[in-house]
Amino acid sequence: MPLISPRPLWGLLWGLVAALLVGLAVPAPLWAAPAGARLFEAHCAGCHVNGGNIIRRGKTLRMAALERQGVASEAAIAAIAAGGVGQMSGYAGVVGEDGVAPGGARVWLQAPAGWGRA
Repeated sequence: MPLISPRPLWGLLWGLVAALLVGLAVPAPLWAAPAGARLFEAHCAGCHVNGGNIIRRGKTLRMAALERQGVASEAAIAAIAAGGVGQMSGYAGVVGEDGVAPGGARVWLQAPAGWGRA
């Protein structure tokens, strides 16, 4: 006769399996990404995938395009994010004035790095 009933151990095992599955299902960027990365993914990445532009090919967020357009600074990018330019709407009303600065910082961090491309 066993000293410990196996039933509580099975419950513990299933609880650990469930916690592991939930942990794997929630991607890290949802809870670990900096504010600028979350804002960019939520409001910009739909059109600017990997720093590109699916609407207007020449208006990318890559360093050469930013320099060509005269917006090669974090502040200039944040100003465009806030007020919009051309076909792009401004997002200050959506993310607030405090939200455009982290978004601009995200773009300015990624542009010189080539948006993660080797």
